[in-house]
Amino acid sequence: MSRASLIVGRPVLWLALAALLSGFAAQPVSAQVETQSPMLSVAPSDSLLAPAPAARGGPLGPSDVLAPQTDWSPDAPRTNAPIAATTAPAGQVALALSARFGKSAPVIDGGLTWRVFSAKRDASGNYRLVKEDKSPTPTLVLPAGSYIVHVGFGLATAVKPVSLSGTSVHEDFDLPAGGLRLEARVGDVRIPAGQVYFDVYKGSQFEAGNRRPIADHVMTGNVVVVPEGTYYIVSNYGDANSVVRSDIRVQAGKLTDVTVTHRAAAITLKLVSDKGGEALANTAWSVLTPGGDVIKESIGAFPRVILAEGEYRAIARNDGRVYEREFKVVTGVDGDVEVLAH
Repeated sequence: MSRASLIVGRPVLWLALAALLSGFAAQPVSAQVETQSPMLSVAPSDSLLAPAPAARGGPLGPSDVLAPQTDWSPDAPRTNAPIAATTAPAGQVALALSARFGKSAPVIDGGLTWRVFSAKRDASGNYRLVKEDKSPTPTLVLPAGSYIVHVGFGLATAVKPVSLSGTSVHEDFDLPAGGLRLEARVGDVRIPAGQVYFDVYKGSQFEAGNRRPIADHVMTGNVVVVPEGTYYIVSNYGDANSVVRSDIRVQAGKLTDVTVTHRAAAITLKLVSDKGGEALANTAWSVLTPGGDVIKESIGAFPRVILAEGEYRAIARNDGRVYEREFKVVTGVDGDVEVLAH
């Protein structure tokens, strides 16, 4: 799936998105698992030092799927100091902005993107971007009037209308959300980065309807920042049939470490003239279930495929001839499957 942007094209859409997406927090809260599963481990973590962000669209402009580079440690020093006063010229108003991971949490001290839009649409029907700032607690000097203020941290956003009058206005935003840090294992062995990826969906896997992931192809160790709520994760190990789906619960201010356990193994297919011999090149492969469903097709002398635990049939086509063999995959037991060419 491409990382498509969400674009506000109607005057009331930003209000709906604000109600839907507003939220994001940073005091640790214990995680809960919506659906218990032996393939899923959800554990608390006391810090969040995220990798570099990846671009993705937000309701009023670009935002990040992955967490910005900031420390979410509950022990990290945070400030509740008042925002410095700014003197505005006549006809201008100083707008002081701040955000918190929950109403009782300290002020967020990094990773935020602020955008201020005109409350009136322009001739093309869009809300004009007036100012953008990445400071944690900016003070923006603007002409008196009405605006729409948007703040984003990862996928967590909040939007509210602001009316500026007098000399100064202070607006504090509530972002109740948490982070997901994902990894996968086979047994006790961690699957290396690059061999597994995750798609994150809003809601439970048992809810009806077709949905698109809010974050796709998330790699091991990446942190996805999401509004508080229920999500389900699809873990894809390899590109065949080792897929695990798990429901999890994200709470405000909590970095949730999710470990998904796959029951699978890496199998290398070889067509050989004699047992233990050299693999024959230019071989077309099909891996089927006992019922005849095709799981994986490939071409090569010794293709490597990740398969879920179970029984399979390998079919090799070479030089106009067809050879086959039944084999069994046992979790964590990687190995070769040789098909004899006679």
